[in-house]
Amino acid sequence: MSHWLHWIDLLGVAVFAISGTLMAYRKHMDGFGVIVLASVTAIGGGTLRDMILDLPVFWVQQPDFLYAILVAAIITILWLRITHKFPYQTLLIADAIGIAFFNIMGLQKALDQGTGPFIAIVMGTMTGVFGGLIRDVICREIPLVLKGELYATTCIVGGLLYVSAMSLGVPDLPAMILGMAGTLLLRLGAIRWHWQLPVFQGSH
Repeated sequence: MSHWLHWIDLLGVAVFAISGTLMAYRKHMDGFGVIVLASVTAIGGGTLRDMILDLPVFWVQQPDFLYAILVAAIITILWLRITHKFPYQTLLIADAIGIAFFNIMGLQKALDQGTGPFIAIVMGTMTGVFGGLIRDVICREIPLVLKGELYATTCIVGGLLYVSAMSLGVPDLPAMILGMAGTLLLRLGAIRWHWQLPVFQGSH
């Protein structure tokens, strides 16, 4: 099981690195800027999570995460050089896949450290959204997490699905798939149909 979790974690890092590279292309950054933005997007949330949980930072212990970032960034750069187009929709989809993976992986890591379900969901949400938040701040964009469409809320819903499934005795892997699918589908639905949580109505 741990072997599969590691590969899922690597995939999440790679997908977030792709979204960081796409944003770097949009902002006309040089090669160094691309690597920096891809890296902070991919490992920012997990780094903060590990620091809060007082754990060794995951990519320091396992450098293959950095290799995954480099490979994903290089492949994305080559693709962009061929197409010469900035696919904003692809950025949003890559970001959605990234938060789905990282949300549940971060939640599971927190549970493994003995936290309660509420704190674990907070850690999962933080893992999922913080890298993208740093990316958007560096690029002087309004962070996706602060825009109207559902974003962090999708992590909370996915986390609740995962925790609920585990409490009902669902095995780890199906519960993880349920949590990731719930996060991803809700986020994709929010992108497609602009779902949001109305707070202030009638204000201009």
